[in-house]
Amino acid sequence: MRTTSSRGLFVALALTPLLAGCFVSGQGGSGRQEGAAGRLRVALAVPPVQALSPYSNDATVLSKLSVAEGLTALGRSGAATPALAKSWKQTDDTTWTFELRKADFQDGTEVTAESVVNALDHAEAAEPKPRVLSDVTLTAKAGDTDTVTITTKSPDPVLPLRLASPALAILAPKAYRKDGTVSPVGTGAGPFEITKLTGKTKATLDRYDGYWGGKAKAPGIDVTWIADGTARANALRGGDVDIAEWIPTAQAKLLDDKTRHEVPSVRSDSLVLNTGSGLFTDPALRAAARAAVDGSALVDSVFGGYADPAQGLFGPAVPWAAGERVTVTGRAKAATTAQARSKTKGRTLRLATYTNRAELPEAATVLQQQLEKAGFTVQQDVREYTQMEADLLAGKYDALVFSRVTLLDTGDAVAYLASDYTSDGVYNIARLKDAKVDQAVKSAAEESDTAKRQRKIMSAEAAILRTDAVVPLVHEKVVQGIAPEVEGVLLDPRERSLIDVDTRLK
Repeated sequence: MRTTSSRGLFVALALTPLLAGCFVSGQGGSGRQEGAAGRLRVALAVPPVQALSPYSNDATVLSKLSVAEGLTALGRSGAATPALAKSWKQTDDTTWTFELRKADFQDGTEVTAESVVNALDHAEAAEPKPRVLSDVTLTAKAGDTDTVTITTKSPDPVLPLRLASPALAILAPKAYRKDGTVSPVGTGAGPFEITKLTGKTKATLDRYDGYWGGKAKAPGIDVTWIADGTARANALRGGDVDIAEWIPTAQAKLLDDKTRHEVPSVRSDSLVLNTGSGLFTDPALRAAARAAVDGSALVDSVFGGYADPAQGLFGPAVPWAAGERVTVTGRAKAATTAQARSKTKGRTLRLATYTNRAELPEAATVLQQQLEKAGFTVQQDVREYTQMEADLLAGKYDALVFSRVTLLDTGDAVAYLASDYTSDGVYNIARLKDAKVDQAVKSAAEESDTAKRQRKIMSAEAAILRTDAVVPLVHEKVVQGIAPEVEGVLLDPRERSLIDVDTRLK
């Protein structure tokens, strides 16, 4: 934990950004240990929150490492593609039928309609609900052994895309325990099986030879969680790992340029303001914070050019967003510097961020200085994300410097907007309750025509930005670290995929 008072704080700003692409370390891999036998060694950034439960932020680990699968998968084009379901059809506005392929779980049991229903029932009943289900209610029923019918309480035009979420991975029945916990250890249906999970530090995965999609080319994966970005980069350069995700910009620049591949990411960084309690229940103070913050100052000083200035909640990696963007109107008038000082006299703005992404603490320092010029007194609280998530959701901070993959949950932007900004959203760190926002998101969710849906999504973005509950800062680019002897690592702007059946040592 690092707690700092903002007055007089002076920190160098040349640290680097994190992204999600592929690059190859010029030095990595030189120190492979004897007996590795082709196993991939991977350094991940965010330690497990809930022992790799799919109902937590750990869910993406299951997809990145090809441990578990859903009924569908998210294709490169952004459309739903077959996974455990080989086909599907919509029979009416709220009913879909999925035909299952022949597949087995890693414990040797068969993937059946009943096991799929069991998995989806547990996801629907989970507390809190997975974010992907924040705006929909599912009911699954088995037809015969290989047919599942899913109905939704209201029309859900993107249900097949929603079912591709890592949070809706289908696990073997024994994964779901009586105490409500869910364990993917040995219970997935992907090409790699978790055989050992050591707390929040390590995991061992072995190839699952019964995978329906064919035998993986790597015999296994050895995972180490390294929260510090510099340490991850050092592990890659020192040959201790073959793949290191989310390399900080300053470290990326130390690698051979042939080993770096950056692409626009659907990850956007924002300043999220707590509208439910504390200083920012006052719309004038939220507006003052928005007016004070200049995210473009972060692009070079903090992100080293590996980011684009914020255009809104969605950046260049969402190619249709710019053309449909709606002008934001109706914002509150910003308090002047003198008014902000008067309104906040004797009160401190509690500014939080986390260390798992190396740029965020540096960005928080820049924002702290900007906010203080606007009349706020700021104190930072910087920790690992796993140590602060509960406090964030409980509203114990005034503001959060936050990095969010906006198309992570479904590949469709509506689920992100619903979970993060609607009154009953399960990840509503802003604690926003605004009827106009709720209605705008609801309208987008109900739209089945793709072009119209996109326009309504951008209208919802404008409704959210009107509240000043969130101040977009930058849209990140992505950089992953990959040693020269590794091939087949997936470059994924959505940060869902990393290793699959074709990833291997050359």
